Amino acid sequence: MIHPHTVLRYISEEIGNGVFATHDIPAGTITWAQDPLDHELTPEEVDNLASVCKPVLETYTYRNHRGNYLLCWDIARYMNHSFRPNCMATPYDFEVAVRNIAAGEQLTNDYGWLNIVAPFRPSDEGTRRKTVYPDDLLRHYQRWDQTLSKVLVKVVKQEQVLRELIAEETWQKLHEIATGASKPESLIKNFFRQK
Repeated sequence: MIHPHTVLRYISEEIGNGVFATHDIPAGTITWAQDPLDHELTPEEVDNLASVCKPVLETYTYRNHRGNYLLCWDIARYMNHSFRPNCMATPYDFEVAVRNIAAGEQLTNDYGWLNIVAPFRPSDEGTRRKTVYPDDLLRHYQRWDQTLSKVLVKVVKQEQVLRELIAEETWQKLHEIATGASKPESLIKNFFRQK
């Protein structure tokens, strides 16, 4: 489920829609959490789908560490890629704001941590990276882990409207991270090694 202080807006014919903040969202806020309404499909289930359904999956799903396809039921599926994202995946089945997001700003994430099936070249943002590859998690996880370690300590200190979607065991781990009693797990945990 996407953070409720968001709305879907049309951007352009090339990009389509995007998810925008309707209120300020501070760094450390959970911006998306997997919930029971999200639909997880195995590769076998995807293979058995009618052909008219497959373009929807190719456009709006990501693959988790098990190689299953996750289709978000709400507007979360419209989050766009950025090489300078303001949200980041975690190894805990939620995404978090990695910097303050202002009202009216688009929520973005880097598709490099979503186990994409094929490389793609998004709009140029003036960054060193120009293409997103299926194995980007292997290439960049250490830098992404550094970003996550700085923001995960803030999660339990922020008001979290999606808190009830976070498992109690995970919430306890986040408390331990916030107090320095344990270190965050690596984002490499999300990597699915494709055959």
